[in-house]
Amino acid sequence: MTARMVGLVDLQRVLADLPDKLEANVLRGAMKAGAEVIADGARDNCRSSEVKATIVSSARVKGRVVTALVQTKGDGAYKAPWLEYGTEAHIIRANDGEGRTARRLNRLNRKGALMIGTAFVGDAVWHPGAKPYPFMRPGLDQRQEEAVTVIGEQIAARLGRLGAAVVIDGQGE
Repeated sequence: MTARMVGLVDLQRVLADLPDKLEANVLRGAMKAGAEVIADGARDNCRSSEVKATIVSSARVKGRVVTALVQTKGDGAYKAPWLEYGTEAHIIRANDGEGRTARRLNRLNRKGALMIGTAFVGDAVWHPGAKPYPFMRPGLDQRQEEAVTVIGEQIAARLGRLGAAVVIDGQGE
């Protein structure tokens, strides 16, 4: 089998000719490699080392659908939307997680409930909001073509090991 592949449409045509199980296995690995390219782009754009460490890629097969994901997972991942989209101005109120109010915490501590640096500032502070610093979407936008190329190369390499020849952009003829 020899197939010529130049872009995404050609990639879909080549895959349509493969048996289902082989398609799923080949495509899952290729999609994971492509997703990792996007994840690397997101990591490069991320301003927070804590959030950067949570950026992961994965791929899965469900029926005939192969899905690749780039997401944040683990400690610090909850901060990713704040960084990506920013925050509105808002009040931060003290709460110990058990429903105690700032007033109750102040009475218990006799010091105050919220601190900025080493100074207690009372039971609430005004946060002016935070400017967005997108990293996920730019990671996709900047690396999309590279990801498609990597996916094609992975498929070609895997099929090559099985004895099929796939030509990408005129190479390998």
